Amino acid sequence: MSDDAASLARVRERIDAAALASGRAAVDVQLLLAVKTIDAARIRALLEASGTTLIGQNRAQELATTEPDLVRVAHSSHFIGHLQSNKVNAVLRWVDCVQSVDSTRLAERLDRAAAARGRNLDVFVQVNTSGEATKDGVRPDDARDLAAVVGGLEHLRLRGFMTIGANSPETARVRASYDALARVRDDVVSSGQPGTADARELSMGMSGDLEVAIAAGATMVRVGAGVFGARG
Repeated sequence: MSDDAASLARVRERIDAAALASGRAAVDVQLLLAVKTIDAARIRALLEASGTTLIGQNRAQELATTEPDLVRVAHSSHFIGHLQSNKVNAVLRWVDCVQSVDSTRLAERLDRAAAARGRNLDVFVQVNTSGEATKDGVRPDDARDLAAVVGGLEHLRLRGFMTIGANSPETARVRASYDALARVRDDVVSSGQPGTADARELSMGMSGDLEVAIAAGATMVRVGAGVFGARG
C-alpha cells in the first residue's frame, strides 16, 4: 500500500468513528480529496488504488492541467476554491459541481455558461460562518436570499452549502461556525423557495477538524493535508 493510500485509510477510519460517535452511519459522510498542488499521476494512482471517486480542485489552472490526465479513471470533480467570472467556462469544462458560489453575479454567470453547454450544474452556496475577513462566502444573514436566487436559475441545481471553519484552536468556536452552516441549511430547506428543498448537503470540515464538523452534521468533509501531507 502506498503512503497516500495508507493515509487515506486512516482518514476514513476517523470519518467512520466520528460518524458513529454522532449517531450517524459512516456512509452518511462523503470524503472529498482536496488535491491542490498534487500532480495528476499521484491523484490517479490514489484514485485507482483506493476506489475513491470524489476530488476537489481549488485553482482553475491546476484543474485544466490535471483533469486531461484523469479522464480514464472514474471520478467526479468539484471546484472548491474562489472562482473568478472569467474562469467559469474553463472550469465548467471539467467539473460536476461548484461549491464556492458566493454571489448572485457568479450564480448567474454559471447558469448562462451551463445553458450554453446544454447541461445542468450542481452548486453549493459558500457561507462565511466565521466572519473572518480572510475567508470567502456570503454572510449567514444573506445566504437565504442567495439560495433563493440560485434555486430559481434554470440550469443550476442547489445541492447544499459549504463553509471553511473558524481558524481557531478553540473547539467551541470552530463548532459554532459549523453549527451556523447547519442552521442556514435548515432555514433554506424549510423556506419553501423554489429549487431549495433538496439543498441538504453540508460541505464542511478539513483534516484538522473533521470530527467537529461531522458532529455538527457535515455530510461531506474536504481532506487534503491529512492524505497528502502539508502543502504550500
